[in-house]
Order: sequence, then structure tokens, then C-alpha cells
Amino acid sequence: MMNSTSFSLVIFGVLLNAAAQLLLKAGVGSVGVIALDVGSIFSAGSRLGLHPFILGGLTCYVVSVIVWILALSRVDVSVAYPMLSLGYIVNALAASFLFGEQLTSMKLLGIGIICLGVFVLARN
Repeated sequence: MMNSTSFSLVIFGVLLNAAAQLLLKAGVGSVGVIALDVGSIFSAGSRLGLHPFILGGLTCYVVSVIVWILALSRVDVSVAYPMLSLGYIVNALAASFLFGEQLTSMKLLGIGIICLGVFVLARN
């Protein structure tokens, strides 16, 4: 069973990872679809390299790695790693609110299954 410090570290790591994804999506939204050719990638890279949302997302990733290392020093990886799936729930809900992405019935069913799975793991 996880104590409150361990649980807090895992959840904080999950939320930082989710925030990183949302910030990267917001940043890349200013560029649009990036074509898979060298010129387009370098052009997009130069526009995104100092974009505040991209920098914020990368910062969240760096901090999340540090927090995750702290969490793994306290929690079995077989318990901690599946908890990352909570990020899917956070991102699906936030993407719907922030970016207007659709929450279909299949996505909601998947979110429910993830919640059930995390509940079962957390009780172990």
C-alpha cells in the first residue's frame, strides 16, 4: 500500500506529464501540421524552439522525470507505472475543454476501464 507521500509523488508525476502533453499541443497548434520533410521540420523547429508553450512542456517533462525517480524510489514499478494511465484521463478531459476535442462514447468507455484498472491496482 502506498503512503500519502508516495501517492502524492506518483500523482504529481502523472499530472506533470499530462501538462507537458497539453503544453506541447498548444505550442504546436501555432504551427499546424508539420510535413515530414527536412525543410518543413527545420522551419517548424525554428518557430517552435523558443515558443513559451513548447518550453513549458519540456520543462514539465524534466521536472516530471525528477519527480518520477523520487516516486520509483518508494513505490514498486509494477504499481507506479500503470498509474501513468491516469494521464490519459486528464488529457482527454483537458483536450476536450481546451482544444474542443470530442469525447466520444468509446473514449468515455475507455476512460471508465482505465479508472477501474487503476482502482484495482491501487487496492493491491
